[in-house]
Amino acid sequence: MSLTFNGWETLFDGKRRLKPGQAPKRGRGYTMFHGTHKSNAKAIITSGFKPSAGGTLGPGVYCSRDLNKATAYPALCPQNDRVVFRLLVRVGKVKRIDGQSMNLINTWHQNGYDTAWLPSSMGRPEEDCVWDPKRLTVVGIEHCTDTQVKNDLENLIKQRGKGVSVSATPSQAECKICGKSTQPQTTHVLQKCWGCGTLICNFMDKHVCRGKS
Repeated sequence: MSLTFNGWETLFDGKRRLKPGQAPKRGRGYTMFHGTHKSNAKAIITSGFKPSAGGTLGPGVYCSRDLNKATAYPALCPQNDRVVFRLLVRVGKVKRIDGQSMNLINTWHQNGYDTAWLPSSMGRPEEDCVWDPKRLTVVGIEHCTDTQVKNDLENLIKQRGKGVSVSATPSQAECKICGKSTQPQTTHVLQKCWGCGTLICNFMDKHVCRGKS
């Protein structure tokens, strides 16, 4: 009987937050941010991200560990219409784009990389571009000035992560699937493995799928 792998293996650093200038390590999951118009927010939560056709780093989904950068997007958009997602990003194989690798700025994925990382330079905040939108999971709302919209979006995220049981302390919760404690206003999103149908959590360190033989 053959063994089919449809899952992942991920290692997380302590707080999953990268320091300024710290390179993301291959195979790890990190907290990053993505700014969008509030009219697009519900569709992203329910259906996932749609990769941009182009940009500084070529096609992909753009995000940043710099909250200020994410809060400035979309450009030319009133502040009250902006929503900033807090994401869990499984970066996979990462290519740092700098002076020695500028020739790969738009072709990094064709060369075997899952994420491109452009470090901050000359006052420009760092940014990341992820090829596969399935590597990004919305886990919270980091910024939204419209209270009603924020509440609606947070409820929608919770509805898509029903495997979280809240403990006696409101700021703590434990996921029934992965067993990890959650941070305040963070929801673990659950979905079925496309190979074996097992319910899996986006915070799981590893899922090995025994596909249909």
